[in-house]
Amino acid sequence: MMKIIFINRFFYPDHSATSQMLSDLAFFLSAQGYDVSVLTSRQGYDAVNQVLPAIDHVHGVTVQRVWSPGFGRHFLFGRALDYIAFYLLAGWRLWQRANPDTVVIPKTDPPMLSVMVTTVARFRHARQINWLQDLFPEVAIALGVRGIGGWFGTWLGRIRNSSLRSADMNVVIGEKMRDRLLDEGIPEEQVLLIPNWADDEAIKPQANDNSQTRHGKVGDDTLRKAWGLAGKFIVGYSGNLGRAHEFTTLLDAATQLRNHQDIMFLCIGGGAGMTRLQEQVGERQLTNVLFKSYQPRVMLDQSLGVADVHLVILRPELEGLIVPSKFYGIAAAGKPTLFIGDNAGEIARLLVENRIGLTVKTGKANELVKTILAFKSQPELGRDMGARARRLFEQEFTASKAFAKWQVLLKSMDNKMGA
Repeated sequence: MMKIIFINRFFYPDHSATSQMLSDLAFFLSAQGYDVSVLTSRQGYDAVNQVLPAIDHVHGVTVQRVWSPGFGRHFLFGRALDYIAFYLLAGWRLWQRANPDTVVIPKTDPPMLSVMVTTVARFRHARQINWLQDLFPEVAIALGVRGIGGWFGTWLGRIRNSSLRSADMNVVIGEKMRDRLLDEGIPEEQVLLIPNWADDEAIKPQANDNSQTRHGKVGDDTLRKAWGLAGKFIVGYSGNLGRAHEFTTLLDAATQLRNHQDIMFLCIGGGAGMTRLQEQVGERQLTNVLFKSYQPRVMLDQSLGVADVHLVILRPELEGLIVPSKFYGIAAAGKPTLFIGDNAGEIARLLVENRIGLTVKTGKANELVKTILAFKSQPELGRDMGARARRLFEQEFTASKAFAKWQVLLKSMDNKMGA
């Protein structure tokens, strides 16, 4: 019987995006009768001191967690040590467990994980599917990470590409990411697009005190009242705010709108960028930006439903290397997206082609202010875009549609093993 081993540094109950996607798929496949296990670390994305059980069984999935030094993400050298420890310990566990009946599916945390897996898979005659959430070293080079550019970055790219060519399949999450791999010489038949997703059952459109339901009744605004936001026009940001997401455009727009007492920026989540944004908001003495920590996943529909329009941010130089997965939750919630980044980018294209949001170039705070005011003055604009976003989500980006594509892929692996 085919066995599936996922490898990623974070897994349930961690709330990071890669963890949530992996957890969703692993639990689904287990419920379908697959033999599923996960190799992961014992720490959390934003809780490095958290120590999870070394062995666990969750919803039918066997979870094996390896030790980590636990330096976290904010200290570059310490992060490298965390990575090295994971490569070695997860690699050893994989060597013990992989065999010709195994499909190994590494994600991209830590970076270059596919290289380690390829080395083990070759010797253990296991199948390999790389699940690419980003492209390294290109991301590090684009962000100017010290020591990654030049000949070293070129070498890293070559050995990464070698691991992709050795795999049975490479799953990418965006069209531009697929194009980048094809440009790198990865055969087209080894690249499969399966977008990330949101849970269409857990996240549904929520009417609030600034919007009407289809029956004309005002919706439940309990969370708005609890957070002191009743009657406000809310510009939301939900999720991680890290190095891939500049925040100066948002900050400058909030500064320009500081005297509009009926407009509030709501930032839910965490990350190094969120901490710096909070510091800058304090230095500028802005009272129109509210920060909330990550909300429990069971409240995601409510927390996403609070905002009238949601921000998605991506540095232009990272287009084709990362696809912001927060977009899918926003669309599931039936909300319009206001994208800050490259007008020709992946998310920008979706917004324009489907009329589900608007785009503002990075650094254009004045334009962002005008767009926010347009959404506020024309409530029907946001409602119509949100309704279309939900319809597009149901057509393209539900969990069930992504899972069906994964099942087809795994069935093809099973056929190869049985041939």
